[in-house]
Amino acid sequence: MAGKKTEDIVRCSFCNKTQSQVRKMIAGPSGTYICDDCVAICTEIIEEELDFNDRAALDDINLLTPEEMKAFLDEYVIGQDEAKKVLSVAVYNHYKRITSKMESDVDLQKSNILMLGPTGSGKTYLAQTLAKLLGVPFAIADATTLTEAGYVGEDVENILLKLIQAADNDVSRAEYGIIYIDEIDKIAKKKNTNTRDVSGESVQQELLKLLEGSQVEVPVGSNQKNALTPMATVNTDNILFICGGAFPDLENIIKERLTNTTSIGFGSDPKDKYDKDPDILSKVTNQDLREFGMIPEFLGRLPVTVTLQGLTKEFLVRILKEPKNAILKQYKKLLAMDEVNLNFDDDALEWIAEQALKKDT
Repeated sequence: MAGKKTEDIVRCSFCNKTQSQVRKMIAGPSGTYICDDCVAICTEIIEEELDFNDRAALDDINLLTPEEMKAFLDEYVIGQDEAKKVLSVAVYNHYKRITSKMESDVDLQKSNILMLGPTGSGKTYLAQTLAKLLGVPFAIADATTLTEAGYVGEDVENILLKLIQAADNDVSRAEYGIIYIDEIDKIAKKKNTNTRDVSGESVQQELLKLLEGSQVEVPVGSNQKNALTPMATVNTDNILFICGGAFPDLENIIKERLTNTTSIGFGSDPKDKYDKDPDILSKVTNQDLREFGMIPEFLGRLPVTVTLQGLTKEFLVRILKEPKNAILKQYKKLLAMDEVNLNFDDDALEWIAEQALKKDT
């Protein structure tokens, strides 16, 4: 019988060739065998299937030029022009690197992005809108829940699980998605502490392998790894990571650096020179971020920095009225279904904007 040892002759369980007809015969459970020829055929079939899945995932990406991305963002996001330009170029470069069929002896690195800006300035919404435009899976993770492996909290690999779920459990498609890690400033190094920093510097260290690109084992269907949990191998080489945070007090670090001068008298900068500068975050350097508590290795894997401005009352009024899916347009559409014509006075919009500023929302 094929695959069994009869009359001292070992045969392949798949092609029925004898041991003398092949280079190598591999024994399996319950007296089954497979020859090296069948192994080669199976490997080729698997590789073809993986290549087909990769091609299908790439074909789904709707890659536009940076100018077209910026124009699309303009329809949904008010202001933040510089941030939208930088973000559009970085995202374009990332996916052009993936979809380009041109062979090159130059290894193009990922353009992971660090977004700085106050709460409510649109960091998450910008990333989410771009992912929707490109047609790629998108997942949001909260850095405050992450801890070093072995401690209470989420392991960094669980971030990839959220992306797989967003891709309807299609790992090949997930490997070309976007992950937005919110409140990244909360994993800054803890200062003046004698205890192990399991939710700060240690998490930055654990995120390095994801950001730079590596093969990561992810528990599918569970947040915990154990012997019974099915695992999936995810390649993070082509996943775009966007990290965002408000970075409170970073402005003070920037101001201190800008005004830190040994000159005195009329040539020195006044200490309050940058107190009312609305673009102070745009002057940030890696030195400032290291002073804040981000380690150099982590910053090195986020080569693109995008800064967003805080919202003024005028910006908030425009946000209420102008975007394609503005909240006022939604309410008008909703009430129009009941044949109610809803209108807002400019004074009412300004009052709403003032209340939003007071509540920091």
